[in-house]
Amino acid sequence: MSSNTNLLYQDLTPDRLLNAIESIGYPCDGRVLALNSYENRVYQIGIEGDVPIIAKFYRPNRWSNAAILEEHAFAQELGGHELPVVAPLPDVAGRTLHEFEGFRFALFPRCAGRTPELDDPDTLEWMGRFIARIHAVGALKPFVHRPVVNIESFGIEPYAFILEHDFIPAELQQTYRSVMDDVMLRVRRCFAQAPDVAHIRLHGDCHPGNILWSPLDSPLPGPHFVDFDDCRSGPAIQDIWMLLSGERAAMNTQLMYIMEGYNEFYDFNPVELHLVEALRTLRIIHYAGWLARRWEDPAFKMSFPWFNTQRYWQDHILALREQMALLDEPPLALPGFF
Repeated sequence: MSSNTNLLYQDLTPDRLLNAIESIGYPCDGRVLALNSYENRVYQIGIEGDVPIIAKFYRPNRWSNAAILEEHAFAQELGGHELPVVAPLPDVAGRTLHEFEGFRFALFPRCAGRTPELDDPDTLEWMGRFIARIHAVGALKPFVHRPVVNIESFGIEPYAFILEHDFIPAELQQTYRSVMDDVMLRVRRCFAQAPDVAHIRLHGDCHPGNILWSPLDSPLPGPHFVDFDDCRSGPAIQDIWMLLSGERAAMNTQLMYIMEGYNEFYDFNPVELHLVEALRTLRIIHYAGWLARRWEDPAFKMSFPWFNTQRYWQDHILALREQMALLDEPPLALPGFF
């Protein structure tokens, strides 16, 4: 199975989409709801006489089949340990990755929920417990085909792509290069302060939008982790820092509650706290590079009209300068460690 390198998402017509779902035995009733997704195309599909399902059509040429199957296997492995993750639905032959007229896709059960309330200490502790359980399973064996969260893939590569494809206005190029040099120097210094940190299998993109929270009176209350499309290897803190926000004191408090739950199931290495602002900085750079790489996709130009404007790059440079100051600060503190 391999994706057609000439396919574009414009070729994924409603008829082709429904025919793809029906090709593996699901009778569609014609209801199609496009869900909020840019990297892939994700739809809620109505099924005759049954509950709707979710179909994810993978972006052509992004992941290899082996990498996608490794994503699926990780989610299924977590589900096998009774963790609340939304894993792909297998067909009668046990297959989770399907192909139809060049498009690769997977089906998932629909899961309802809301964004978790991260200002609630109980929610943070609960999140800590479940992330730790994900990490405990993730540490059992390595990924073979999935990438790594590192300076190269999240910093150097997107930076090079932005420059090579002339996204930066000429009058900002010198400033951008200078700021990036200073930022990357500090990012490397942070990584040097956390040498030999263990790399484990991660969710990889554990922001609140990828967590559905079910109320206490539901059959399965609490968090449900969705969208393992960006799962990769890296330090455990990668799945934690995106839950922290606000001023330093607020983040320290949030971290304390998360760790109260986390350390019940997996031991956190506090030296990884040196990486929090470094990883946040790399995400800012990676996000700009992601938009740049996808800029020829018409959906991106419609959804991100502010990208690649003079104002966008000025604000991007300002954000990097603000990160420089944070990278110079001591790491967040856990009682008894820093």
